[in-house]
Order: sequence, then C-alpha cells, then structure tokens
Amino acid sequence: MNRCCAKLFVLAVTTLLALAVTTASANPVLQALLEEYQLIGAGPFSSKAGQMLWSHEVNGRSCTSCHSASARAGGKHNRTGKTIKPMAPSAYAQRMTDRKKTEKWFLRNCRWTFSRECTPQEKGDLLSWLNQQ
Repeated sequence: MNRCCAKLFVLAVTTLLALAVTTASANPVLQALLEEYQLIGAGPFSSKAGQMLWSHEVNGRSCTSCHSASARAGGKHNRTGKTIKPMAPSAYAQRMTDRKKTEKWFLRNCRWTFSRECTPQEKGDLLSWLNQQ
C-alpha cells in the first residue's frame, strides 16, 4: 500500500471509530444500560453476537418473528397483529431512550422468545447491534 492510501485508510478507520463512540454516547440511556451491565460482569459487548441473537430461533420463535429481519424496518406482533415500530434508533429515534421501558420489553420479549430472561451480556450485545443499525 502506498503512503497516500495508507493515510486515507487510517483516516477512514479513525472516522468510523469516532462515529461509533459518538453514536453510543449520544444516547445517555443506552450508555447507562451498557455501563450497568458491565458493572455486573458483562462485556465486552459484541454487535455480531447481538445480530446472531436477533435471528436465533427457539421453538419456532426469534426476534425476527415479530420485528422482521431488519432492525430498521417495522414489524407486527405474531399473536396480536399489533404494528411494531423499528427497533433501530436510526429508524425510530424514541428507541432505547427510556430505561424502564427498555428493561420491561427485554423481560417480556426474552421470556416470550427464548422462554427465559436474557442475560446482561445478551442485552448488551443486542443493544450494541441495534445501535449500529
């Protein structure tokens, strides 16, 4: 790689890292949740693991069953038919801005989807992935 390309590569990587940090810190509720999960032993968080959890199927159910494969798209609840707004904060700015609601829906949806509560690690991974969408 020549000197010019190397400089451009370093600039691109630096910019992407700065964007990732800015996006996570731009949402104080998301940042607080991630920090709370870390305090109880979770982390480091992986957006790749979050993406895998999003599509992980248990007994015919996954997050995509109601929310769709893309976190930027809306969905529809399997049982009630109720419309669900996109999960990605980039598509619906109200996502992950209320700590109590976020924890409430984690509890309900993890129990319904996986027949158990999600671990702090899984929540952190999923929040990290959703925040990147």
